[in-house]
Amino acid sequence: MSPQTASTPRSDPPALSAERLRAALDGAASVFAPDDDGYETARTLEHGGVEHRPAAIVRPADTAGVARAVRFARDAGTPVSVRSGGHSVFGLGHADGALTIDLRGLEGIDVDVDGRTAWAGGGITAGAYSTAAGAHGLATPFGDTGGVGVGGITLGGGVGLLARSRGMTIDSLLGAEVVTADGEVLRVDAEQHPDLFWALRGGGGNFGVVTRFRFALGEVSDVVGGVMLLPATPASVAGLVAAADAAPRELTMILMVMTAPPMPMIPAEWHGRVVVMANLCWSGDLDRADAALAPVRNVAAAAGGAILDGLRTGPYAALLEGGPPAGSTVAVGRTFFTDGLDEPAAAHLLGELESVDAMMRAVQLRVLGGAVADVADDATAYAHRGAAVLGNVAAVAPTAAAAAGYTPWVETLADRLRGTSEGVYANFALDGGPATARAAYPGTTWDRLAAVKRTYDPANVFRGNVNVLPG
Repeated sequence: MSPQTASTPRSDPPALSAERLRAALDGAASVFAPDDDGYETARTLEHGGVEHRPAAIVRPADTAGVARAVRFARDAGTPVSVRSGGHSVFGLGHADGALTIDLRGLEGIDVDVDGRTAWAGGGITAGAYSTAAGAHGLATPFGDTGGVGVGGITLGGGVGLLARSRGMTIDSLLGAEVVTADGEVLRVDAEQHPDLFWALRGGGGNFGVVTRFRFALGEVSDVVGGVMLLPATPASVAGLVAAADAAPRELTMILMVMTAPPMPMIPAEWHGRVVVMANLCWSGDLDRADAALAPVRNVAAAAGGAILDGLRTGPYAALLEGGPPAGSTVAVGRTFFTDGLDEPAAAHLLGELESVDAMMRAVQLRVLGGAVADVADDATAYAHRGAAVLGNVAAVAPTAAAAAGYTPWVETLADRLRGTSEGVYANFALDGGPATARAAYPGTTWDRLAAVKRTYDPANVFRGNVNVLPG
């Protein structure tokens, strides 16, 4: 699925001249044109399955190189897409015929231990950042995998294993360095360009290329976390959601109801069967961990015992392992919010997972509340603070055509699980079309974002995202 463009018609852009691009950049970035060695590698997304072919890919070495690339694209009438360093599962970091600005050359991090802040390059991954900060007993909340790019997860919101205790990633964002659509470099924070700073916290990549982020760091010593795998029953699925919702805010739980993959740590008799995988992180006092985890263990015992119990004490960064599976597969999915999940809804969910033959099908449930809900809806561009659960329904297939065949199933199940809750989470959206954008940014949030877009990107140069049109 391709990102939507602005509502005004656009003619096809002129063919990009790699020679002119190299001359304009003057050594400020590596350039990969379609005929160059390295182009195929540069355009590949780690999880496979997305076959976008940019007109060229540039990998700047610094902010000045990014600014030159943006100015070149603007003057040439070439669309821009931005890859922020991670796995870009749904392919919005690349676009056919675009000039892709790949930020993986901007991977530095500067930790101010005494000041509890860090400046991080726009191409660094959550795993690399968390390892560097964790060496000082510090952390910023990101997601649940190390391979995600800090830029992408931050701009969309950031809901991960520290969400209930420390908030979303955007709640730790203190400032940013941004290259706007005209190639200007801005320092942005609560006092400088505060409207843009508000928009960056959840409004996606609509407003410029963020080359550096300034984050607050919190003290995080060892945590208790890891994966528990349980038999999937209506009682176990609904019970885990209820336990996570009732838990102290120091416990965050991400549930994946899924067909068990053929991994060595999973007993062979469970391969291909529907299970519930609970990814947990207790970030409070270690002597309170057992009591906090007792309700989870009770659910496991009632289901017949855990299939796998991988909970352990260790550094937070160690929980951010891996990423999407490698290989040529394509995912189709729908994100939703819901007020909860009772046993009848869980029974329906399990029946639906058994009803299709996708090579991988799953429903992810991220239980929110805690510090996420402490922030007002209008304080940032993420406007769903009161939602109890963030969900995502997905099916994986070997080809795009095969995956598309599961779209009706995915949409129907997501609609059933969402109930009366509205909205979508921008970071889980597969497209940037108008309906998705309006659901991600409802009401006055949309109006405010559109006004910021009009100020900083009136021509909608940055549209390879969940796209907000200039208001």
